[in-house]
Amino acid sequence: MKLATKALLPGAVLLHSLLAAGQPLVVVQPPDTGEPLVNPGMGWTLHFYSNLIENYGSKLEPSDTLDDWPGLSVIYLRVPWSFLEPNEGQFNWSLLDTPAQRWIAKGKNIALRVSCSESWCRYATPKWVRDAGAKGIDFEFGKGPTPGGPLWDPDYLDPVFLEKLDHFLAAMARRYDANPNVAFIDIGSFGMWGEGHTGFSSRLNEARTLAVAKRHLDLHLKHFQHTLLCLNDDVAGSSKPGRHFPAMDYALSKGVTMRDDSILVQPPPNSWYHADMAQEFWPRLPVILEHEHYGSSKQRGAWSGDLLLKSVEDYHASYLSIHWWPREELNENRETVARINRRIGYRIQLKEISWPGEVKLGEPFTVQTAWANAGVAPLYAGGFWSFTLKDDHGGVVTAQVDENFDLRTLKVGPPAQVPIEKIQSRFTIALSLVDPQGAHAPPTKPGTYDVFVSVGQRDGTPVIALPLAGHDGQRRYKLGQIRVGERPSK
Repeated sequence: MKLATKALLPGAVLLHSLLAAGQPLVVVQPPDTGEPLVNPGMGWTLHFYSNLIENYGSKLEPSDTLDDWPGLSVIYLRVPWSFLEPNEGQFNWSLLDTPAQRWIAKGKNIALRVSCSESWCRYATPKWVRDAGAKGIDFEFGKGPTPGGPLWDPDYLDPVFLEKLDHFLAAMARRYDANPNVAFIDIGSFGMWGEGHTGFSSRLNEARTLAVAKRHLDLHLKHFQHTLLCLNDDVAGSSKPGRHFPAMDYALSKGVTMRDDSILVQPPPNSWYHADMAQEFWPRLPVILEHEHYGSSKQRGAWSGDLLLKSVEDYHASYLSIHWWPREELNENRETVARINRRIGYRIQLKEISWPGEVKLGEPFTVQTAWANAGVAPLYAGGFWSFTLKDDHGGVVTAQVDENFDLRTLKVGPPAQVPIEKIQSRFTIALSLVDPQGAHAPPTKPGTYDVFVSVGQRDGTPVIALPLAGHDGQRRYKLGQIRVGERPSK
């Protein structure tokens, strides 16, 4: 065994070179940098609109995209239907698109909820829907149905209401379904604040709530066929514990995920209610959490950074809200944010990689890797790792992808017990366009090349940020070098 004399690069530790089958073997154990990662399908969601247009993006300048919040990946836009369609067939999409474009330009996503009932606005459902004949009920917030009350709830199964909602969702889907900039859409068309509960308003019974939930879920699925939809857990009863409920089981059967907006609304021991329910969802679909308005949670004595992290762990959450004036929340919770960033969603770690120090053109060779997911949730979209070589000008010489191993299959575990999976990958760097052995590949010259790893699409396109040093700006990470030699003469 020959000990290495120096590290390959900052953050990537060259352990040793040794002989394997007559060839020097490079072994690297790159440490996790600990940095927050912005990746598809996970992260912090900023409530730019939280029903009220003023909450909570109104203090941000148009050029301020909150780049200082570590791990921010999604901008959440939650508004009443009446704000988007003030007159039938006339749409105010710029309410959503204007702030969206600020973050889309930075590579972030948006998420949407359109509500039909609010505690501060009589006609969250447009008044023209009622004028068209839709039935409903007046209510007073917290007191329920009240003749002449200041607020109005539609009958969520009324045929006129459903017809108008159907037309609105069709228009919304034309704009946002299959839109790569949209992370998820809430089914928010019934219940107070779009949360699926009516205890503060029209007070539907359990059977009626179930019928409404199924009808509205089906209506959204009719239009949003390519975008992740989510249903609020409160349709099961906001404080009713349990794992299985008819509405949520129906949602899961249709590929609709869950969100829980109850986190830290109440002090312990009632900090949340539906972590058991989440066990049905998270193995297949990303779970979304919304914590209580930060200031309100503090006032009630309900706020705890430790509990917020525990909610991410218990629910195996992929998304977590920023539900307050963002910099105030960040400045008072930096340690909590950092701890959550190391666990939320998925965190793909390359624990070890080894490759021959020298390979020959046209001859297969083995690369051994050990991978782990240090997050709480799977990499739902899947991903494949690529062994990429670059020349000294940064040009891609060869990209070799192992399609036999989908990182979606990595299991998750507690922080100190993260499972590790070891795999062997076989690659060949061919000599010419038509290799003598019949393999087609770009021509490659002998030489010494830089070794990069990445995770992404089957074609070698990097997608997933890894907690590694030495990235090239395209989510490839440099780990060392390899010598490619001439093909041996026959």
